[in-house]
Amino acid sequence: MHLEEERIIKTRDWFLTIFLTAIPIVGLVLLFVWAFGGNAKPSKANWAKATLLWLVLGIVAYGVVALTIGAAFIATQIP
Repeated sequence: MHLEEERIIKTRDWFLTIFLTAIPIVGLVLLFVWAFGGNAKPSKANWAKATLLWLVLGIVAYGVVALTIGAAFIATQIP
């Protein structure tokens, strides 16, 4: 039971974690440290990996939309 209690992340820890990830560059660095550093609790490491995946998906989606709009704009400018 004691080992299981050590793995639980408390509400104040999550509050601090989310606050730190909201800081632009610091948050990104911390996500990589928590995801791949090996010292984070398993639930925090999994959360950091999932958050990084969401960031990658967002960047890819943004790129697809930007390229589509850019291509449509260029296509309308060609005589």
